[in-house]
Amino acid sequence: MYDLIIIGGGPAGITAGIYAARQKLNTLLITKSFGGQIAKKAVGIENYPGFKEISGLELIEKFEEHLRKQDIDIKTMTEVTKVKKKDSSFLVWTNNKGKFESKAIIIATGTDPRLLKVPGEKKFIGKGVSYCAVCDGPLFADKEVAIIGGGNSGFESALFLKDWVKKIYILEYDSEIKADKENQGLVERIEKVEIITNAQLKEIKGSKFVESITYQDRISKKEKTLSIDGVFVETGSQPATSFINHLVDFNKKREIKVVFETYQTKTPGLFAVGDVNVGKFKQIVISCGEGAKAALAVFDYLTKQ
Repeated sequence: MYDLIIIGGGPAGITAGIYAARQKLNTLLITKSFGGQIAKKAVGIENYPGFKEISGLELIEKFEEHLRKQDIDIKTMTEVTKVKKKDSSFLVWTNNKGKFESKAIIIATGTDPRLLKVPGEKKFIGKGVSYCAVCDGPLFADKEVAIIGGGNSGFESALFLKDWVKKIYILEYDSEIKADKENQGLVERIEKVEIITNAQLKEIKGSKFVESITYQDRISKKEKTLSIDGVFVETGSQPATSFINHLVDFNKKREIKVVFETYQTKTPGLFAVGDVNVGKFKQIVISCGEGAKAALAVFDYLTKQ
């Protein structure tokens, strides 16, 4: 029986683990991998205190190193499939037939990429369709690619890919780009980037690998084709909450509702922090703060029990 099980290894989960260990809580952290979205997508981080500039991968490596110095059990390459309330404790099942019990749980599973849901997407996953420019960018050296999504994630992916690929198309569904002005300014200086607005992706085509995409101009209604070798999907994300239905309440985005003073859900002893909850601002430093506050709230909850 653990005092606390933390589900998720991103900034919120790691910080919660550090604080829980400092409170001498018998803690298990379960995660598929460390880092969450920042290890995959945050190319250059310039707003985390103490670092004028650092990559997402470098920052999460420092987080993990700090965590592993604590007295805490860690299970990686493991995914939680179900959580159930049992009297005054919780039961947790994992994909590798693991079963664990704890007095409290912190959910810090973050978000998963939002799928395009167009013909060809699933067929070409790993064959030209990617959800992580940092992970797969080098595979497209000297090739032409399209980024679907004109928000910060899309523009940051372009900034990373510019050193690898020959040509970058950024397709944005709306008439205006959503990325911050700073990111827009950086990308506009790159000659190999072409931005296409009012573009609705219709299909990803190819034989064994991606060869082209078809999109519709939302103003003229004409369909156009781009010959490319890769598609990077940057259309946002959705909370990773499929394993935790009956014990929490959701908003329309399936973000978990919490009491922000403690980050507790409707179920006593069950907390949710970081991008997975209904908090408006999704920032690394905020996720860390929520993880710390939730761990302290868990200590307070267990003490009162």
